[in-house]
Amino acid sequence: MPHHAALLSWTGALWLAAMWIAMMGAMMAPTAWPWVATFGRLVSPVPGAARLRAVGVFTAGYLAAWSIYSVTLAAAQIGLARAGQWHDAVGVSPLVAAAILASAGAYQLAPVKAACLRHCRNPLTYFLARWHDGPSGFRLGFAHGMFCVGCCWALMATALAVGVMSLVWMAALTLVVFIEQVVPGGDRLRCVLGLALLAGAAAEALAVVAPLVGW
Repeated sequence: MPHHAALLSWTGALWLAAMWIAMMGAMMAPTAWPWVATFGRLVSPVPGAARLRAVGVFTAGYLAAWSIYSVTLAAAQIGLARAGQWHDAVGVSPLVAAAILASAGAYQLAPVKAACLRHCRNPLTYFLARWHDGPSGFRLGFAHGMFCVGCCWALMATALAVGVMSLVWMAALTLVVFIEQVVPGGDRLRCVLGLALLAGAAAEALAVVAPLVGW
């Protein structure tokens, strides 16, 4: 990852955006696979090369949605660096980390998260509802990708709070998102995770406030 000074250059910004795009693509790959496989089965009557092309276009649409979000995350990181709230060694300041975790926890409990999660757990229902005049792979992939971003954006943003280069946290997020969206009954994790993130935010804020008030 570029150092603080490099983040403020165009080269550093482009490198950072590319890093976020690659990271989001890798983290969402296990969750996206059931959708890609379902789309592939639905276009199975199409001849071989055309079928592969259709699946590739659907995947490209999905990745386009996540690329937009990844660029947004990169811009947020650069904004934090410009505001003096990002430090190479520790990432964001503790209070900013607490705010990110609290926002993610609250979003986990929000109705819009529940709605996006219902969509993400039902690929066949989505395809049957939107399959008009044959497959439009990019449109379907992009629309699903936006639902997926709507489901996971707050969780992924916690990487800013915990550590962008923390492989353990990236692996944990990948597993959590997969359980939520793919594993039977995984949607029950939504509220548990929301409460855990809120507790983490409270602990982070308390660690800053306690010394100031003599606790």
